[in-house]
Amino acid sequence: MTVHTPIERLDPADAKVRRELKTLLHPGRGRRAAWIGAFLVLIVGAWWLLRDGAPQAAAAPAPVLTVAVPIARDVTLWDEYIGRFEASKAVEVRPRVSGAITAIHFTDGQIVRKGQPLFTIDPRPYRAALAEARASAASARSDLALAKLELDRANRLVDIEAVSQSEIDRLRARVNAANAALAGADARIAARALDVEFTTVRAPLSGRISDRQIDAGNLVSAGDAGGTLLTTINALDPVYFTFQGSEALFLKTKREGGDKGAAVEVRLQDESDYRWKGQLDFTDNGLDPRSGTIRARASFRNPEMFLTPGMFGNMRLSTGRTTRALLVPAAAVQTDQARKIVYVVGKDGMVAAKPVEIGPDVDGLRVIRSGLAPADQVVINGYQFARPGTKAVTKVGKIAAAAAPEKAAAGPNEPLSAQATFAK
Repeated sequence: MTVHTPIERLDPADAKVRRELKTLLHPGRGRRAAWIGAFLVLIVGAWWLLRDGAPQAAAAPAPVLTVAVPIARDVTLWDEYIGRFEASKAVEVRPRVSGAITAIHFTDGQIVRKGQPLFTIDPRPYRAALAEARASAASARSDLALAKLELDRANRLVDIEAVSQSEIDRLRARVNAANAALAGADARIAARALDVEFTTVRAPLSGRISDRQIDAGNLVSAGDAGGTLLTTINALDPVYFTFQGSEALFLKTKREGGDKGAAVEVRLQDESDYRWKGQLDFTDNGLDPRSGTIRARASFRNPEMFLTPGMFGNMRLSTGRTTRALLVPAAAVQTDQARKIVYVVGKDGMVAAKPVEIGPDVDGLRVIRSGLAPADQVVINGYQFARPGTKAVTKVGKIAAAAAPEKAAAGPNEPLSAQATFAK
């Protein structure tokens, strides 16, 4: 007989206990399943977000730019140089006679006039020499009178043949010798008189005198080169300004006919404007082959003698011509690597960058040599917000000259004018 064993039904509660026991015995399987589920949720979420693309960022508002057309003005072009002032005349005062200094008649550094006494040298030895020369002249005059008297007497005896012709010739020669002796004595008087006059050393020209090199009581010696140096005098009205110019600038000035008589202006180190006016009056007769420069000079009136030799200055030389130029504010010219640009706004409101060739500054405005049209709308304010290829909101401004001029750069090829001023 076959025995059938009954199959027991699994209790649900018992199955739950078994699953919990399995989880406790194998914890990694449940955690792994949880991580896999989270990763699948992330993939599905990313696909859902990227299905229609990322949300668009809010568009930035268009910048507000102030624009204006460049102004067109006639400007006078100038070339810039540097140099120093020097005296138009300079002398070293040395004595023309030797002796002891007995008096000094000036104050160190004062303005002196031509012929003004400066030093007195003891004149007594020279006055004695003058008296001696006058005495010699009196003796020579007496000898001449006696020689003439004897010659007249001999001439009266010739008719009666009491005097030979040879005696007459001897007496006539004696008269001539006496005349020569008297002329020599008169010359010595003049020389001794000059020595007496030279004991008072006078200013050979008007100007500013330096300090004295010799005090009263010292002995001085005469001579042009080996004589004692007493002081120096510089003539300061007019005063010269000397400078060096390159060969290119020399050729440019030559071709424009401004090599002589051209107007020049100078400003000193502590000055902002070119207040000293003069004229070019000298250009050297050759260029220095070592430096390729030529020396030139301008003359300035200096009645108050303010300008002093050795003083440094910046000079500008007028080219003698004017030109029509477009000008924009100097701040509107931007630097883009090695080029200069200005921002312009078209009729459609699009911002563009235009490369330009710049010239000198004129009262805060920059001369534009090329690259800009008279009708271009140039960004003169807010240019820091201008972006080429984007649209902008514009408002109309006005370009005006500022008060103070600035220095400018020269171009690379032919020497362009370094400065410019508005033509009058």
